[in-house]
Amino acid sequence: MTSKIGQVLKAVVVNDRMQREYRYHLVAPVGRGFDPEFRPELTPREMLELGVFCGKYITDSRGEFPKSWFKRAKLSPSGRDCSLNYFGVAASQPLSEWRRKGWIHPDDPRGWFQWYCRYYMGRRMPEEDRRQIRRWKSFRRHVAQVRLNCEPGDRFCRPRQRQALLQWAYDSRKI
Repeated sequence: MTSKIGQVLKAVVVNDRMQREYRYHLVAPVGRGFDPEFRPELTPREMLELGVFCGKYITDSRGEFPKSWFKRAKLSPSGRDCSLNYFGVAASQPLSEWRRKGWIHPDDPRGWFQWYCRYYMGRRMPEEDRRQIRRWKSFRRHVAQVRLNCEPGDRFCRPRQRQALLQWAYDSRKI
C-alpha cells in the first residue's frame, strides 16, 4: 500500500490475546508527526521503564512494538503487581469500567495506552486521534491538583494521582 505522496506504508498485523488479524498501516515517522495539541512528556518506552499499569500491559503483544521498549520495562508476566508502578500504588480503573463508560475504541481494545503506542509508532486514525487527544488534554487537570495540594519537590505527595498522570504520559516526577 502507498500513501497519497507515493511512500510505501508499513503494514502491521496484530495477533495477541485481544486481537486476531487486526491490521493497520504506519503513515507517520516513529515518534514524530504528532498533532500540535498532543505533546506527551513521556514516550511509551519511558512509561514502561518507569512502571505503569501494575506491570500488566501489552505483555502479550511485544512483537508489535520495538524490542527496545521492553529491555528495561517493568512487567509482570503472571498478574498485576502494583509494586512495579513508579509510585508503588494502583492508579487505574479496570478495563471493564473503561468499557462501561464507552472509552474503548474497537481498534484499541486495551484502551488509551494502546492507542498512544500505536500513534507513537505512526498509525493515524483522525477521528479517534482527536478523541484520544481530547481525553489526554482533559487529564492535565490532575497536574493542577497536585501543584495545589503538594509542596514543591515532594514527589510522593498524592501518589495515586501522580501514578495516574504517568499513565497518561505526563511526567509527574517533575511537578
